[in-house]
Amino acid sequence: MSGLDGIRVLDLTRLLPGAYCTLLLADMGAEVVKVEEPGSGDYMRWTPPLVDGQSALFDALNRDKKSVALDLKTPAGRDTLLRLVETADVLVEGNRPGVMERLGLGWNVLHERNPRLVMCSITGYGQDGPFASRAGHDLNYMAIAGALGLNGPRDGPPVPLSVQVADVGGGGVQGAVAILGALVGVQRGGEGRHVDISMTDGAVSWLALVFAARAAGERVARGDQRLGGRFACYRVYECKDGRFYSVGALEPKFWAALCDAIGRPDLVERQYAEDMETQREVERTFATRTRDEWEGVLSRVDACCEPVLELDEVASHPQIAARGVLARTGRGPRLGEHTEEILKGVGL
Repeated sequence: MSGLDGIRVLDLTRLLPGAYCTLLLADMGAEVVKVEEPGSGDYMRWTPPLVDGQSALFDALNRDKKSVALDLKTPAGRDTLLRLVETADVLVEGNRPGVMERLGLGWNVLHERNPRLVMCSITGYGQDGPFASRAGHDLNYMAIAGALGLNGPRDGPPVPLSVQVADVGGGGVQGAVAILGALVGVQRGGEGRHVDISMTDGAVSWLALVFAARAAGERVARGDQRLGGRFACYRVYECKDGRFYSVGALEPKFWAALCDAIGRPDLVERQYAEDMETQREVERTFATRTRDEWEGVLSRVDACCEPVLELDEVASHPQIAARGVLARTGRGPRLGEHTEEILKGVGL
């Protein structure tokens, strides 16, 4: 039995943050029912690339879920959702603040209908504050949080991250964690609660160490942080063939092992030297061999160094393959596929 067997989650969200949040809950055994607008549904359904007429991106985020088509702008749709709320443990929504209230589905209404319900609202900036109703996307949240300004080279502009950190981390993961905590409270005899998840808040909280270092007087700048390029022992180096190798040899024993393996024992004492020459020396050394040639040398060394893989190399990496991380996933539900099944279950 999975940890969330018997838990029903109503997912009213669209796109990435909420879908990832409820995917985590589904993976833990919860029954996740997507409540979608008839005709269009979750916008991600139609985002290319399409496979068998449905987005591969949608399928990746919504496997093992069910879909019910309801028009929540109509009295019948609203009343049907309230019937579903009576059978649910969690409701996740991603509208701007105030939208659920205008639909007649605000927290007070839902809580009265089911006092044990946990409602999770995932938004860009939270339920209050001057930006509460402001539109935004991951790049904007990372910008406001200060994280975007730290990402990129020392002498270059901020660079967007390839992974939507605020969406997935600040919204999806932290939303799921908050829901689990609220469910524990309910199981201990408490009432349900309304969880306010701000993706910007989440991104800011992940900078705890950065803000602490700055408050202690340490300089914190783009491309010049402890783990952002300042030290030669924690950087990415280009190899002879234009590919790259990651070096995370923070501890002295790992740095010493690396220096010995690459034939540069003279650099052992310069691990934390704050001069660019140490980095240049390591750069010149890595440039003498291809990435795979270095892999032949460093794979046998305990020094926290790994090749930077291209996307098409990830699935065949022995660790990724062994863990089954990229096992083929099932498709997401078709729009409204489970409407009859779910509504019959609540006597409709």
